[in-house]
Amino acid sequence: MHDSLIIGVRAEPGYVIITAAGEIDIFTVARLREELFTLAGDGRPLTADLDRVTFLGAAGLGALAGAARRAAARGASLRSLRPPAKPAAAPAHRPGPYPAAGPHPGRSDPGPARRPGPGRPGRPAAAARPGSDRR
Repeated sequence: MHDSLIIGVRAEPGYVIITAAGEIDIFTVARLREELFTLAGDGRPLTADLDRVTFLGAAGLGALAGAARRAAARGASLRSLRPPAKPAAAPAHRPGPYPAAGPHPGRSDPGPARRPGPGRPGRPAAAARPGSDRR
């Protein structure tokens, strides 16, 4: 079950503050996007207070970015507030069928994250052979 999202709007002299509390994800972002779209269109600077947001997913970031573009197109701005000591929530699970990172079964060392390739640090770029198209 998804937590509900509570949205509040407060007009101050010269700017507007929108507050959000709860989770901002694909299931709750529509209401926030509508409110941000409306507020960003009036030309006043807009502040999004995210102090009480418990999860901010990609959909929420997209809504904030869209509102910032809309505000900028009307000569205003959008800024977001979140205390720096309060980190954003991490995803609850790792997408995809892959297990968490760790050593390969039967190996004591997981090895490098990726092997150096041409032009990558640790391996020189391959020299071009005469008559080849490589440059």
